[in-house]
Amino acid sequence: MQSLLNCGNKMIIFVVALLLCYGSLFSQIAVSPSKTYLTKNNQPFFWLADTGWELFHRLSREEAIYYLNVRQQQGFNVIMAVALAELDGIRTPNYYGDLPFSDLKTLTWAETRGNNPKDSIAYDYWDHVDFVIREAAKRNIFIGLLPTWGDKVVPGAAGPVIFTDSLSSCNYARKLANRYKNQKNIIWILGGDRPAVDNRNGKEIRDYRPIWRAMAKAIQDVYGKRVFIAYHPNWFSGEYFGKDDDWLSITAMQSGHGSREIKVWDWVRWGLKMTPKRPFMDMEPCYEDHPVSPWDGKWTRSSRGYFTDYDVRARIYRGIFAGGCGAVYGHHQIWQFVDTNRNKPVFTGDTLIGWKQAMVAKGAVQMGHLKKLVSLHADFEREEDSLLIASDRGHDYKDIIIATRSKNRSYAMVYLPRAESIKINLDRLNEGPKKITWFNPVNGSKSILPGRYQNGIATLRPPDATQKDWVLIVDTYK
Repeated sequence: MQSLLNCGNKMIIFVVALLLCYGSLFSQIAVSPSKTYLTKNNQPFFWLADTGWELFHRLSREEAIYYLNVRQQQGFNVIMAVALAELDGIRTPNYYGDLPFSDLKTLTWAETRGNNPKDSIAYDYWDHVDFVIREAAKRNIFIGLLPTWGDKVVPGAAGPVIFTDSLSSCNYARKLANRYKNQKNIIWILGGDRPAVDNRNGKEIRDYRPIWRAMAKAIQDVYGKRVFIAYHPNWFSGEYFGKDDDWLSITAMQSGHGSREIKVWDWVRWGLKMTPKRPFMDMEPCYEDHPVSPWDGKWTRSSRGYFTDYDVRARIYRGIFAGGCGAVYGHHQIWQFVDTNRNKPVFTGDTLIGWKQAMVAKGAVQMGHLKKLVSLHADFEREEDSLLIASDRGHDYKDIIIATRSKNRSYAMVYLPRAESIKINLDRLNEGPKKITWFNPVNGSKSILPGRYQNGIATLRPPDATQKDWVLIVDTYK
């Protein structure tokens, strides 16, 4: 009898361990209890993503490994990529000449027996997607997997539109989810640069939300209700999905490439006040080397030019300090993986440096410094506090200063878009001596000011006026 009891106990322990393992498999990325930030295995997680949209579609196995290796070294922990890519991804074959579907009317997957990459018949489109996802997992990188780009749902671009009803979208998403249900490094992202509701002149033309909701339900049917799902919008997901969309894990925006003047911090503030409360992220800020608003035929290098690494920093840092839960970087040569021997760039104004050279662009390296900076004070309770700034806070994207601090008031960080003198109200933090550090977002270096500062107003100046932007860090000694 005792042996049977021991056996039963062991079985119970095994089942519990299995359930815990299964649970962690699909909840590695989750929302913090404060509904403001993200966690991984119950620890703070700072989402630092690169938009490698055409990764599955345009790169070979060797190129994908190179790409993942470099991004891993630079500190990226999420790669956002699309199963059915934007640039005619379902009619133009991938690097190996394979298409995702054998029949677009029935959406029959083009699957073959085996997955040997040395056998061109056996190694199909989906085998290649499998390979890239597994290689990312080896490097502790999550794949932010978009089942499809939005143009396969919403007409008006390359398309073609293949998801026209809830049934087809549900069946496709369920099959995709079942294929990757045992992969620990999947983050699900719906949408893909398209509105969920088509509004024209204030009138609703068509509502595409049933299609996206059907995909979300299919993923939940496979993974469970706690699965993390985001939506990548063309502007702001909060205007499409509300309290009834309990499948949506975060609110997101795309501040995009149309202007330098986007006040992303205002959108973060607004998004965090919405009901129900969700973390907020700018899922597509301006891309480095992207032409500024190139779509109207009036773009020139001299009049509008390109977004620089400074433009990228100035937008992303202020979005994070206003309360954003993660950062998404993009380079205009990378997302499309420009290689003029194989494909043309999407805009005539594109700089033709090629994707491999763009891998080490200034902004890509600088994003790793941001991740390290945030990780120095990794907690769930950071919030914007404009009252830390006792001097002029600025007025627009050129000069506005954004400050953040922990709720327990033990530290603060302030982003200065200009290397100008600033007055900080140290009374906003706990009493006691303060350590003040200047952080250079370009090279990641730190300059600790001598002495200890007490409460009151401190007037400070960045150590180098030739470096355009700076971060001020204030720590209260315990």
